[in-house]
Amino acid sequence: MSSSWNASDVTPDGAAWLASAGTYPRSTLALWEERPDAPVVLPCGAVFDVVSAPSMFGRRMLDRLWEDGPGSGPVAEFRGRILLFAAPGTAQRLPALLDWEEWGARDGRETNRTDAVPPLLCHGTGDAVTVPAPSGSASCVHRSASRWLVAPDTRQPWLPGPEVLLWAAVRAARSAVRISIFPPADQDAKVYDVSRRR
Repeated sequence: MSSSWNASDVTPDGAAWLASAGTYPRSTLALWEERPDAPVVLPCGAVFDVVSAPSMFGRRMLDRLWEDGPGSGPVAEFRGRILLFAAPGTAQRLPALLDWEEWGARDGRETNRTDAVPPLLCHGTGDAVTVPAPSGSASCVHRSASRWLVAPDTRQPWLPGPEVLLWAAVRAARSAVRISIFPPADQDAKVYDVSRRR
């Protein structure tokens, strides 16, 4: 791994945790040792599940998790989507909770739930996701396609379950109606303090 570590880099313990999801963890770690700017595809379901949201909505969910809730597990941005790493089993349970919440039910009439929450893609057992390179020093091309927003930093990170992500989605949907048309000066400057996790 790179000797000059920054907050968007995966720590060696975080890399070991990520690699443990694959069939050949030592091969993944060896690849990252040689090429710390290489993204890899890892299976979901055993070590983590991933909930993927469109970028803007995913950022709102992440803000709710850090400002009002328990914080988040690792979070990545990949090709215009936010990847929220979640506890195994979340991908199976979250869609049922979203359906149960009946997103669009307002004023006694049903509306399409996608009016409130964009489709969340849940990746669990049998699925795989591309995770960003462990080093934040990748070229601009790689960084624009994928990067860590909350990098894995431990061998046993706290991962939110389906109820926590449902809570974040509900609050993100409610906050969407109060969004200013003027974005903050530097949206990439937001830093999430992992010591605040509950």
